[in-house]
Amino acid sequence: MSSPSKRREMDLMKLMMSDYKVDMINDGMQEFFVHFHGPNDSIYQGGVWKVRVELTEAYPYKSPSIGFTNKIYHPNVDEMSGSVCLDVINQTWSPMFDLVNIFEVFLPQLLLYPNPSDPLNGEAASLMMRDKNAYEQKVKEYCERYAKAEDISPEEEEEESDEELSDAEVCDSGDEAIMGHADP
Repeated sequence: MSSPSKRREMDLMKLMMSDYKVDMINDGMQEFFVHFHGPNDSIYQGGVWKVRVELTEAYPYKSPSIGFTNKIYHPNVDEMSGSVCLDVINQTWSPMFDLVNIFEVFLPQLLLYPNPSDPLNGEAASLMMRDKNAYEQKVKEYCERYAKAEDISPEEEEEESDEELSDAEVCDSGDEAIMGHADP
């Protein structure tokens, strides 16, 4: 297998060749922003988020850190920091996965199938369980207010600390809701 630095370059190039807009941070290939669109036929459709990605020296053997930079209303995303609670990123990452998997599979699945039983945003989880219609309306309001293409222009780039990105210690998530495991 090729070295981690070659794999980082290859995965980043693959992501750039896909339908995602990628904005590099500084001159390295380890930090960048990806413009992520909400999944079609979902309450997040029409939303555009700027997702910060940090690749460690150990990537692909260690998962990238990811975090939404503009606000999103979701039980498994911290509203203030943008941290993502997703088991496949935080705990069960495998070198078989790549950056395109994150944006084509993992994040869309997270938005389509939230897990309110393991929240980073307790208010969103509570509202989702208590009043699904009110939850969906609030998601749409956030999309309209914070997730437009003009909201993620390059001049708004903010330096964020590592604790604001996804981190294995942040949540105790399982992908049961996403993967569809049967209840015991």
